[in-house]
Amino acid sequence: MDEQSQYLVTGDSALTIEMGKVISEETNQRIRAMVTAIEEATLEGVEELVPTYCTILVIYNPVIIGYSELKEKLMKLEGTLEKRSFQMPEVVHIPTFYGGSAGMDIEFVAAHNELMVEDVIRLHSEAYYLVYMLGFTPGFPYLGGMTPSIATPRLEVPREKISAGSVGIAGNQTGIYPFESPGGWQIIGKTPLNLFNVYEKPYSLLQSGQYVKFDPIDEAAYHQILEEIQLGRYKVYKSPYERTK
Repeated sequence: MDEQSQYLVTGDSALTIEMGKVISEETNQRIRAMVTAIEEATLEGVEELVPTYCTILVIYNPVIIGYSELKEKLMKLEGTLEKRSFQMPEVVHIPTFYGGSAGMDIEFVAAHNELMVEDVIRLHSEAYYLVYMLGFTPGFPYLGGMTPSIATPRLEVPREKISAGSVGIAGNQTGIYPFESPGGWQIIGKTPLNLFNVYEKPYSLLQSGQYVKFDPIDEAAYHQILEEIQLGRYKVYKSPYERTK
């Protein structure tokens, strides 16, 4: 690594590894590599890892391992990252029905940016979005990589209910609502996929370090996929991420 990360005490049973100062793909790659290294090392006493934009929260059992010992082991692991080989991230394809009843705000997004609705769909669906982290609600992906050409402010008055699977834009961000919840994002479409399921492992469809590609579908395809999911026949399409894209 170019420089050693910062290790910070976070209460009596957690440690924060600060692996960068700037939100970027490079910082996310370092975080993903470190998380993988920790998981493979199966350090005794480590109970959970929570990656964020620039840090990893390491939750541990202080009865089993102390802060100083854990920090020493983590620093040694970090020192091996350059010599390790890690699997390239994958792209999770999210079939999305844009506009209509599924995307009630897409015309506003188009007008705000002086575009046609078709342009919004094209610009939104041609990008590859990095999943920086999950939060807000379980399985909610914080995605990076949206073009500024379709950036649109949040609603002045949030809606009381946004349906699960809704794809929205807020400022220069885009995201997907895993559950029905209040929200102020501009809704441009909807996916039939379940982003979070307590009966499956991993619980979340998306993981930090993956990429997302929104694939436009029509309303008939939306309902067909929804039926296949309910019957347990649908398989989420994933593909290798190529950095040339």
